[in-house]
Amino acid sequence: MHVGNARYLSAADLPETLPVFPLSGALLLPAGQLPLNIFEPRYLEMFDYALKGDRLIGMIQPALVEPLELEPGVPALSQMGCIGRITSYAETGDGRYIVSLGGICRFRLLEEVKSHRPFRMARISPFMADLTSADEEKSVDRDKLLSTFRDYLEANKLEADWESVQRASNLTLVNSLSMMSPFGPAEKQAILEAPDLKSRAETLIAITEIYLARGFGDADTLLQ
Repeated sequence: MHVGNARYLSAADLPETLPVFPLSGALLLPAGQLPLNIFEPRYLEMFDYALKGDRLIGMIQPALVEPLELEPGVPALSQMGCIGRITSYAETGDGRYIVSLGGICRFRLLEEVKSHRPFRMARISPFMADLTSADEEKSVDRDKLLSTFRDYLEANKLEADWESVQRASNLTLVNSLSMMSPFGPAEKQAILEAPDLKSRAETLIAITEIYLARGFGDADTLLQ
């Protein structure tokens, strides 16, 4: 996996612990790009910490099932997230960072690590298969994916740059559409936890079809 100026080929290229950013509804996938607007002091400090080191952040959602909190004001975390590399950042002049994270691979949360810092740290187990997920591209039903995407656009009176869509690899297409989807935290987590690229595409298609069959409705509650 080549992200920014770095290559990630083996477990030795990835950390055992890293800062984690709990953000509900955010989805980062391998080879995807996630823009972030950072303004809370603890997360500004977290990104400063990452920029001084390996530039890696673990994106993860707060837990969707009990227990929802470890203690008052401290949300429990989902068991799976995605490692991202800071590929660009800019200071706004009013105390914020505008950041782009490039997705490397998913990880399983093993345990949180005690830290004196204001942000959270965790010990993780990376999904090494994600580093070579391009090998799975032929397994994706591209025609079905594009047909469902077209139905979604027509239902919402939206347009797409079809020339760029047709040029995109299956990996880029599946992950980009997943990250851009308007679905809620449960749907985003289901997409993240799909075991491989083929399953991820199938999950995205199924969720989109439910959304369309319900006549749009509330995209945040499709899996409830």
